[in-house]
Amino acid sequence: MKKTTGAVVGLGATGSLLLAVPILALGAERASASCASDSTQAVDAKAVAAQVKSILRGKGKGTVSVPGLDDPADQVPNTKTIQATGVAMKIPARGQIVALATALQESGLRNLTYGDRDSLGLFQQRPSQGWGTANEILDPVHASTKFYDGLGKVPGWQSLSIAQAAQSVQKSGFPGAYAKWEPLATALQKAISPLLSKTSTASPSTSSSGSGSTGNPVASAAGSCTTDGDGTGFGTIPPGAVPAGYKVPADAPPKVRTAIRWALGQLDTAYQWGGRCTDSHGPDPMGRCDCSSLMQQAYKAAGVTLTRTTYTQVKEGKPVSVGALRPGDLLFTEGAAERPEHVGMFIGHGLIINAPHTGDVVRIATLASWKPQILAARRVV
Repeated sequence: MKKTTGAVVGLGATGSLLLAVPILALGAERASASCASDSTQAVDAKAVAAQVKSILRGKGKGTVSVPGLDDPADQVPNTKTIQATGVAMKIPARGQIVALATALQESGLRNLTYGDRDSLGLFQQRPSQGWGTANEILDPVHASTKFYDGLGKVPGWQSLSIAQAAQSVQKSGFPGAYAKWEPLATALQKAISPLLSKTSTASPSTSSSGSGSTGNPVASAAGSCTTDGDGTGFGTIPPGAVPAGYKVPADAPPKVRTAIRWALGQLDTAYQWGGRCTDSHGPDPMGRCDCSSLMQQAYKAAGVTLTRTTYTQVKEGKPVSVGALRPGDLLFTEGAAERPEHVGMFIGHGLIINAPHTGDVVRIATLASWKPQILAARRVV
């Protein structure tokens, strides 16, 4: 049996508050192949919530830990990516908990580059079993999307236990091992959900069930590829939030849907001029996104190659008019049409995702707020 240890993570924020509590160590190897106890671990949800916020907002000074995680500075951002992908796909909270419990069991919420046979990544998915290429599986957004796709194909998964739903997707040799992670997965989901949705209490939660009316005037057209107005129907969109009623257009080309979901997975991460956008949730500022690297990496996740800067991206694909936009189109502003200084991606329903500027986060804006500034629009798929 693996030894229970108390591990803490030092963060480089200022201040002297010590947020340290005992935590359960997880092995770097697949948890399903370890001898860890199958007993359910008690979880202090309030402690988890407070410390998750400290890590994601970078405000926890001194030493911060999360009960149940031995390397929270690495594991919590992966948790947020899994959950953000679920929000973008309109997966209800219970489905997000299934995904988190699965990743806790399979990888300890680490993006592993190894595993049993050819298993890789957060969910230990196998290229040989059709989950994607090795590089795709090691992309947390791709891995999460494939898991949720698999969950959606399980008849009546909402009525199954967390462990049964996870096993129905994973087909693990240790089907009973997922149950012990339900309390921690639930606590993590509840801690991160407010940081993702940020919508008013009067609006429907983006992690609630997609059945029934949302009450949003735009929501009825959520599956359409059309422009659907200028986005004003969504009201004020808080920074880093997915507005209630938004859904990735179902009839957009598959590569466009993948690019949009990947971009949505970077919401609420800090802008970094010159950042590569290869690890926006990580500690290295240069892994974060600027406007053009967000476009480049989103389409890279979909298997589409874009150049790096706005100056060259404005020459990619073919020109389109603002009145005939489709999801996935790139919109350019600031500077001149030949050398624009900013770019965003139209994601349907009158909305644009972009990384605006230093001091801001990856966020969604309305087409109405962009229209007066648009210099060019390009269709790359």
